[in-house]
Amino acid sequence: MPHFLIHNKQDNVGVAITDIRRGEEIEGVYIEDMSQGPKLKALDEIPLGHKIALKDIRQGEFVIKYGRPIGSAIRDIRMGEHVHVHNVKSNRWSKWKNP
Repeated sequence: MPHFLIHNKQDNVGVAITDIRRGEEIEGVYIEDMSQGPKLKALDEIPLGHKIALKDIRQGEFVIKYGRPIGSAIRDIRMGEHVHVHNVKSNRWSKWKNP
């Protein structure tokens, strides 16, 4: 059973569909076609509905969800880390520009 969903094949984050525990080996699924997504190790506790990094995201790179940039990383984010307000600046406030 998957632990997170990926909305679009270009996304670099997935959304937890269960509470994820630090150190847990988890897997995702692409909701476009229900194909198997990546398997990775959670580096943080990730609550239901929150985002997880599917790859390393460098400071200043866009965070991609739904195939579109939703924010920019304000620091390096490692694959398996919790992605939230502590490491992402919303594009809603930055007018779609990198920080």
